Amino acid sequence: MDESAERRRAAIRSEDRGLVESLRRGEAKAVEELVDRYGGWIYRVAVRVVGDPRDAEEIAQDVLLTVARKIGTFKGEAAFSSWLYRIAANAAYERVRARRSARQEIALDAVLPAFDAEGRHIGPVVDWSRDLENPAVAAEMRAGLERAIAALPDEYRAVLVLRDVEGLPNEEVARALGLSVPAVKSRLHRARLFVRKELAPLLPPAR
Repeated sequence: MDESAERRRAAIRSEDRGLVESLRRGEAKAVEELVDRYGGWIYRVAVRVVGDPRDAEEIAQDVLLTVARKIGTFKGEAAFSSWLYRIAANAAYERVRARRSARQEIALDAVLPAFDAEGRHIGPVVDWSRDLENPAVAAEMRAGLERAIAALPDEYRAVLVLRDVEGLPNEEVARALGLSVPAVKSRLHRARLFVRKELAPLLPPAR
């Protein structure tokens, strides 16, 4: 492991321990520090999950207040950032669930690639890794990726963002969203297929 990266992680853990103790003592500056350190991060997660900046702002404010008020429930068994992340992801997902509709499920089925009777994806899988070495193609793909993620139904977008954008393992995504690991894997697979299908037209013709 890179020594500088490990030192940074150790410094973050030390700073978080100090922040937690300050929050437990009810120090006013601790809330300000919490907002400064994690407010932007929570908002970023929320806006990617719910897709609405106004909802994301409300979620971020609610999460920060919840953390400050319930800091006594943090047992220190996991990193503070992981505990905070679960609260943020769950809050964003609860907002998603509140506006869930059958229409969204149907819309995703209508645009997904075809499957055979055994549930296998029909059609070739394009490898675009070499094309991403072209800066122009890479920039267009990034923009297309943002559009594709935004177009996903809420519950699929939540799983894809937490797993592929934020890098959480399936088990952590499942805990954060209150889902089973098989449900996470199923939604992630379908979301990835949708995104892949949306990005395919942006690729240069096969050579």
